[in-house]
Amino acid sequence: MSPTSNSDNFLSNFKCNSYYTLPILGFTLFGILILFSSLDFSSFSSSPNLPSSSVVNKTDQLPPSPVITTAVDSIGSRPKETFTDLISTFDRWDNEIGCSKFQQKFKDWKVNPSAVQEIDRYECSKLRMNHASVHVKMASWVPDILDGLYQCRCGLTCLWTRNEALADKADLWLWVTFHLANRTEGGPLHAYFQIEPGRWRSGHEDIHISYHASSEVQATYAGKFFRIHRSYYVPNNKREDVLVYWSSSVCHKSRNEIAAKFLSLVSHHSMGKCLNNVGGSDVGLSMYPDCQMEENPIIHWWDHLHCVMSHYKFVLAIENTFTESYVTEKLFYALDVGSVPIYFGAPNVWDLVPPNSIIDGSKFESIEELADYVKAVGQDPVAYAEFHAWRRCGVLGNYGKVRDASLDTLPCRLCEEASVRGGRKAPLRTP
Repeated sequence: MSPTSNSDNFLSNFKCNSYYTLPILGFTLFGILILFSSLDFSSFSSSPNLPSSSVVNKTDQLPPSPVITTAVDSIGSRPKETFTDLISTFDRWDNEIGCSKFQQKFKDWKVNPSAVQEIDRYECSKLRMNHASVHVKMASWVPDILDGLYQCRCGLTCLWTRNEALADKADLWLWVTFHLANRTEGGPLHAYFQIEPGRWRSGHEDIHISYHASSEVQATYAGKFFRIHRSYYVPNNKREDVLVYWSSSVCHKSRNEIAAKFLSLVSHHSMGKCLNNVGGSDVGLSMYPDCQMEENPIIHWWDHLHCVMSHYKFVLAIENTFTESYVTEKLFYALDVGSVPIYFGAPNVWDLVPPNSIIDGSKFESIEELADYVKAVGQDPVAYAEFHAWRRCGVLGNYGKVRDASLDTLPCRLCEEASVRGGRKAPLRTP
């Protein structure tokens, strides 16, 4: 038989047999795949076991960000020291910690931005008047120094005055006490300023002003204008023998109870009428003659309030009511003068103050634990300096906005509100 005929026979047989063998091979391979898929070879794998539901993301494989620790995280690890001089104390903190590390620690500081109104919350196109005037009718504690003509945002000018003749065509009347008359058609808008914790409304105002961001216009306690005539001298040294300053002349029962318990555990001076231990509420100037204001011949205890408290490392600040965003001058005074506030009050206080600027009393299990902490910081110059790092390193949180939304800027912001509403042309308020 020739090679050609053998080859033809092989091909003929292969084609014939393939009709039977190929399906059999296909089913065999399919069965082998099913068998292997049911077996667990994880013990032979070099990869770690993962739950079947795990989804590996590249970002999950990155190492966690390092935790940045600073002086306040290691209180008690350094020897106890006495210190009074702030300049050398700050120099030590600069060398051991420094602004760069502090800024990095708080770069992602979380605050509630809605706790403070934006001072430029209205677009310029929303303003309906280019000039507005406010007649301050009954606002005894709003200082005269605010009176004047202001150049505000968006080309708006604002006249703020107590003088009825200057404000004869006022677009808005402002009261701090209750006003019991409704606005009439074509008359000035009515604004009511209430910064006590209840945030009461008179029921007759078009614009309600309070410390809280939910009001039509917010005015925080962080301004300076209502206490302009005071001694702001601040010494370079702190007392070593007395840790804490406290001053209160309205003796609320709950506040006194907290103060009495805490002050019994630390060295302190109480300057006000409540729990006074210095022989009267007018002795501050005799204790600190450097606080004398020569241009003020009539001496009042409040003239030198800021200067006196600045001599102490800590200032106890207790609100008369603990409610959201109600942070008053009791805390802001202490920040202004370079002391560390020990604070009891608003549960969201950190939305309104710089990071690491206060000692929050609510974070401690007991008054005794708080007192021990304050005494430890008072004997640790590096940790104490860190409570001042926010101002030395420019780390503010919401604090800059809180200052912007204070009484200091109220004239322009209230005139802007009047302009947006149309002043005297605004529709009457719906009861």
